[in-house]
Amino acid sequence: MWAGISNHSEVTVNTHPPLQPALDASDIILHYLEQIGCDYIFGIPGGAIEPLYDALARSSRRGGIRPVVARHENGAVFMADGYARQTGRLGVCCATTGPGTTNMITGLADAYENNVPLLAISAQTPLPTFGRGAFQESSCTGIDTVSMLQHCTRYSTLVSHIDQLQHKLITAVMTAFHSPRGPAHLSIPLDVMRQKLPDGTPRFNLPKLLQTPHIVDPEKITALLEDIARARRVVLVLGGGCGEAIGAIMAFAERLNAFIITTPHGKGLVHPDHPRYRGVVGFAGHSSARAVLVSSDVDLIIAVETNLSEWASCGWSETALLNERLVHIDSVNENLTRSPMARLHVRGHVLAIFEEIMAQMETTGADSKKAPKPLAPEDAPRFTLDEEAKCHSDATPIKPQRLMHELNQRFPANTRFFADTGNSVAWAVHYLQPKERRAHNRRGVNGGLFRTSIEFSSMGWAIGAAVGAALAYPDGPVVSITGDGSFLMSGQELSVAVAEQLGVIFVILNDHALGMVMHGQRLAGAESIAHQLPQTDFAALARAMGAEGITIHSPADMEALDIETLCSRQGPTVLDVHIDTEEVPPMSLRIQSLRPQGERRRTVTG
Repeated sequence: MWAGISNHSEVTVNTHPPLQPALDASDIILHYLEQIGCDYIFGIPGGAIEPLYDALARSSRRGGIRPVVARHENGAVFMADGYARQTGRLGVCCATTGPGTTNMITGLADAYENNVPLLAISAQTPLPTFGRGAFQESSCTGIDTVSMLQHCTRYSTLVSHIDQLQHKLITAVMTAFHSPRGPAHLSIPLDVMRQKLPDGTPRFNLPKLLQTPHIVDPEKITALLEDIARARRVVLVLGGGCGEAIGAIMAFAERLNAFIITTPHGKGLVHPDHPRYRGVVGFAGHSSARAVLVSSDVDLIIAVETNLSEWASCGWSETALLNERLVHIDSVNENLTRSPMARLHVRGHVLAIFEEIMAQMETTGADSKKAPKPLAPEDAPRFTLDEEAKCHSDATPIKPQRLMHELNQRFPANTRFFADTGNSVAWAVHYLQPKERRAHNRRGVNGGLFRTSIEFSSMGWAIGAAVGAALAYPDGPVVSITGDGSFLMSGQELSVAVAEQLGVIFVILNDHALGMVMHGQRLAGAESIAHQLPQTDFAALARAMGAEGITIHSPADMEALDIETLCSRQGPTVLDVHIDTEEVPPMSLRIQSLRPQGERRRTVTG
């Protein structure tokens, strides 16, 4: 059954003046990227990739794509990642040959694990120099970057002559958006990048090629409706890919009187005050979410658009989630391989699936007339936070729980939050509760107020990603929640926010340590070693880089902030927040996963 055909979400066609005939390779690339609405290429220039920057100069003059110069190629990939997550469009990054390309590997691996559509363009030395020891050579006869990137991209290839360019570029972009989405890589030698297109003009309509059919399997829908009709109590577990379908999913949940839980990636898609919401399952999750999942009254769990990874499944808990009560709905076949125990798999376009389910329910009148009675409070407690009293503590230094509460209360409802790997993501997943006030609707792939990167979990991701998102999101604030360890690793990208005059607020949880390592060692009974960091004045560092820098020690300091001014200023602000180092983040799931397998099986995780 076909549920309609539409362009890929958020893909638009720009109407810049047509380019002249006899384009060189770089102009061809920009032509196709302009077709699908790309605004920026994030990267660092170099001699071997100079033709691409020449084309970017021409494009910028006519109001087309322009370059954003990162401070490290890995930061450029993170920026492209944040841009892609915010817009639903292709994120594009570039690097020169050799170390410029190898510096992109971590960011591309992160995007690969998180299914973010990116295009990475790297340079190569000229073809005649392959194997001759050219400066920064990274060809198949040197440091083979095409092969290296095959392991962290969906597609990695060398464009060895101009006749290949259009087909390989089209293949790369289509692959980036194909399920599963992810990064693609084109490596282009300097001499090929300078060549002219033989037939003069580009041949293909890329937006048309990105149109995808929304297919729904009628047999699976019938089976799902039968499961729903038999169920006493339904729970929905929503992953990060539910943004486009959240309106239909919420209508479905309300019709069934179902409880709603999210994974860490799905956090921010559901208002935390919704009467059926019970919190986050998995890493740094909520006891109220786990209580619902293990309740004997629950006989149907519908997981939607989640990869059921360690951090999204309570450490692969068979008691809570991975059992015969599970139905898994997903657009990515790879995700369905994580749930072989499920009673039913439904693969397809998630919005189309839920629209079809709701249409059939309306037609048959099934479901809502037998809406299950509410569970007893002790069986399904309301959404609750651990140690909620600390969210209101006036202690100095400020407790991380209080900091998250202040971010909840003080920043506008349309703020986009990016949480970095480490203690930052643990505190944010559990205690940060973004509350968008608009009604649920078809938000598109950029729906949701909270972003994290918890599969590959690269430190510093939230710093670059917030910069890329801010370039794409002029309608509201962007807040990067990061740690002092992450900022010492990747904080130079603050300089990009200064150069671009982006109002990003960087909230640094400063505990003078690699906090997750420090607390992890304590919780696991390991040696306390190698986690200490020197005391650093990040506010002074921010001012030295041209940003605003403010030091926060206490709740009173936080309350004194003029949030409206911070959110409206032209340029970034760093909040150097000295947190209580003795507060242990909600990271027990991570500690359990590091224990020997036999011991993990005996331990209830959540």
